[in-house]
Amino acid sequence: MKKITKKKHLEMAIQKVPKHPNPKVDLEQYSTPATIAADLLWNAYSLEDIADKKVMDLGCGTGIFAIASKLLGAASAIGVDIDKDSINLASSYCGDVNFICSDICDLENDFDVDTIFQNPPFGSQKNAKKGADLKFISKAIELSPKVLYSFHMASTEEFLISYFEKNDLEITHIFRYNFPIPKIYEFHTRESANVEVIVIRAFL
Repeated sequence: MKKITKKKHLEMAIQKVPKHPNPKVDLEQYSTPATIAADLLWNAYSLEDIADKKVMDLGCGTGIFAIASKLLGAASAIGVDIDKDSINLASSYCGDVNFICSDICDLENDFDVDTIFQNPPFGSQKNAKKGADLKFISKAIELSPKVLYSFHMASTEEFLISYFEKNDLEITHIFRYNFPIPKIYEFHTRESANVEVIVIRAFL
């Protein structure tokens, strides 16, 4: 796998990663737009959190962050997702990443990980399960990486800052994005809608 050294080339590579083959509403499956993923990954790369590091992508979907991390020179990359369809597609697309089909709560904690990326279900839908993103944070703490990048609804920022601090996570950066939600489920009435999200970078 040839290493990428320019942000625009990274975005182009991410655009080629397959989308969710059969998005499941109960898992809130939405592919992270290439522009957002590339921007966050390039920031992480600039902060020396990817090159030569052991990276894990929790709730990886089809593996955007794991695959892109390898393209940016990660020593290793692991993608974990509960959805077998997404994992099978990711595995067939990229053989340089170790993809694991598992509920994150069932994942063993004996992985040697430097950096974790996670884009969990964050409750942007009506009747969405609340607190799913907190389960991801708890698992990240158990896995004990050096640094965590975690997506969340911007409206929960104040609560999350307090939650991170109570769990002894040191927040260093908060990245802000308008996340477009496309019309992919039957209950969607608009072609697309933007959701304000934040990505918290924190040391553990």
